[in-house]
Amino acid sequence: MSRAERLLDLMQILRRHRRPVSGQALAAELAISLRTLYRDIASLQAQGARIDGEAGVGYLLHPHFTLPPLMFSTDEVEALALGAKWVHERADGHLANAARDALAKISAVLPEARRDDLANSALLVGPGEAVAAGIAEIDTIRRAIRAERKLHISYADAHGAPTSRTIWPIALAFFDRARVAVAWCELRGGYRHFRLDRITALGATEARYPRRRSEMFAEWSKEVGARES
Repeated sequence: MSRAERLLDLMQILRRHRRPVSGQALAAELAISLRTLYRDIASLQAQGARIDGEAGVGYLLHPHFTLPPLMFSTDEVEALALGAKWVHERADGHLANAARDALAKISAVLPEARRDDLANSALLVGPGEAVAAGIAEIDTIRRAIRAERKLHISYADAHGAPTSRTIWPIALAFFDRARVAVAWCELRGGYRHFRLDRITALGATEARYPRRRSEMFAEWSKEVGARES
């Protein structure tokens, strides 16, 4: 790995962390010595990167620092192309168009060689089984998640029994044959998973749910992890 590539990798690692990360952890991930890491941090700071560092605390990239368009590696280009193809084939129309537009924007800032890698990626998304109904609801649910708004739904359980629910949607899971909304259910007083193909009616509301989605998502993740351990 060249030094330029290592500096780019270091920036990418720092961008992934929202809290200070120790020099030892950074050096280990990059497979370099602490002395080399300190030199690399100093080089990035000299080039304008706003990296805060404190002994015993670690390093943190300033949240408002943005990088100019970067050179993507071949693996990164293939990952982007494959992910966009999957979204285009398996998600709703709005996300499919967004994936296509995102690739076009990325392609516009890539050097010619990488642009060719993107256009001619050999990684393909194979045909899968037909997705159960529910695609039409995805856009409404995604907007409710972003706005932290409650939804009213009519839902049929696995036995076909109908219920009316008010839910606080926090995530959408995309499986091969089904789409599932993760939400707090007011009726059950807990987190539940709702297959979109079993939602028979869906109504958006202007009512915000009383907690932050990020907090609830972390709580749900912990709850799911405890059940699986």
